[in-house]
Amino acid sequence: QVQVVESGGGLVQAGGSLRLSCAASSGSIFSINAMAWYRQAPGEQRELVATITSGGSPNYTDDVKGRFTISSDSAKNTVYLQMNSLKPEDTAVYYCNVKGSRINVLRFPFDSWGRGTQVTVSS
Repeated sequence: QVQVVESGGGLVQAGGSLRLSCAASSGSIFSINAMAWYRQAPGEQRELVATITSGGSPNYTDDVKGRFTISSDSAKNTVYLQMNSLKPEDTAVYYCNVKGSRINVLRFPFDSWGRGTQVTVSS
């Protein structure tokens, strides 16, 4: 299995910044195809915020374009989400998702989620 752990959430005032981190680890050799950040506000469905491929190509939902930046460190199997100009409507639990393959002679695809980190933006 591949474990995913997020960190960096917290309480911030509107207009402030936070940086989320997400690290993937496993006792097996694995490769990552893509990493993503999702968020889920109370009473809402989980929504995609940003993705980044192993080649480094980022994509963002329209709500966060120009404010959030996703980046990754392949050597550390870690993805980051720099969130600037935060708004109260950004308040949610942020989840990290990692897709790739475990390698043990054959490749075994995985799709792993972290437990989430709370981001609260006060007005």
